[in-house]
Amino acid sequence: MSTTDNSILGLKMPTDPRWVDLASISLEEILTDHAFCEQKAATQCISLIQRYPEKIELVNALSPIVTEEWGHFRMVWAEMKKRGFELGHQRRDDYVNLLLQREPKGISSEEKLLHKLMICALIEARSCERFRLLSEGLEEEALRKFYYKFMVSEAGHYRMFIDLAEKYFGEEKTRAAWKRWLETEAEVLQLLAPRGDRMH
Repeated sequence: MSTTDNSILGLKMPTDPRWVDLASISLEEILTDHAFCEQKAATQCISLIQRYPEKIELVNALSPIVTEEWGHFRMVWAEMKKRGFELGHQRRDDYVNLLLQREPKGISSEEKLLHKLMICALIEARSCERFRLLSEGLEEEALRKFYYKFMVSEAGHYRMFIDLAEKYFGEEKTRAAWKRWLETEAEVLQLLAPRGDRMH
């Protein structure tokens, strides 16, 4: 079984199948959004390192991810330039914003870390699923191969965030938090119409 199947990732709701068709006819838009998603992923890892510098395993794990995510941005930007596309402006990510709005309030910095790691894992898992759909559903072979590479990378990142949570909070607590966040993510997706100009 592929490590990117929803059953392995744990995602409760598959992406609307219309999304790939919409993305394929909005290629410049989807690549622009993808580019900014990679930037934001790098920034989020930097933020976690800055906020929790005493957690050596976290710093060691996330430091190379910062470089990798920025490298991904450069890959997407190179693909866009090759096609004569412009980068455009960063767009609001309603999916991520809705997840962030559902973070528990009034908890300790330590507890916040668990939920930050869960949200990061969710975003990586959903991105992995979307990259798989693009790698299978786009007509152009070069783009299918392009997105297959991203799919494999995101699967590893998703697992890394889960592993970090288990390291600091234990398997049982992490499993319970992951289950709650998976249910929350499914609720968030139901609020969002499929858009071909957004990765999420």
